[in-house]
Amino acid sequence: MQEISWADFEKVELRAGTIMEAFVFPEARKPAYKVKVDFGEFGIRMSSAQITTHYTIEELVGKQIVGVINFPRKQIGKFMSEFLVTGFADADGAIVLTTLAGNVPNGSKMC
Repeated sequence: MQEISWADFEKVELRAGTIMEAFVFPEARKPAYKVKVDFGEFGIRMSSAQITTHYTIEELVGKQIVGVINFPRKQIGKFMSEFLVTGFADADGAIVLTTLAGNVPNGSKMC
């Protein structure tokens, strides 16, 4: 494992956001959803996530998640991803979202 400095970590914009909408992403190679997330002062951004194993579209709406908002935009097929949804793989490799134990203002930075 490579160590990083505190200054390196501070460059990563890990921000809280609330999922406003979720959609099936039929063009994705692996099952995925598109999500529309409110990051407060950083705006509303879209991304995709392979989270279909643990979540339905209905239960995603209103969920507060953690996203990396300072990566460059990434083209995924015909879709442009504007942030990275964060999560962890379970024992079977399915992704579990990084969520918050309590509510914080959208756009709050992880510290």
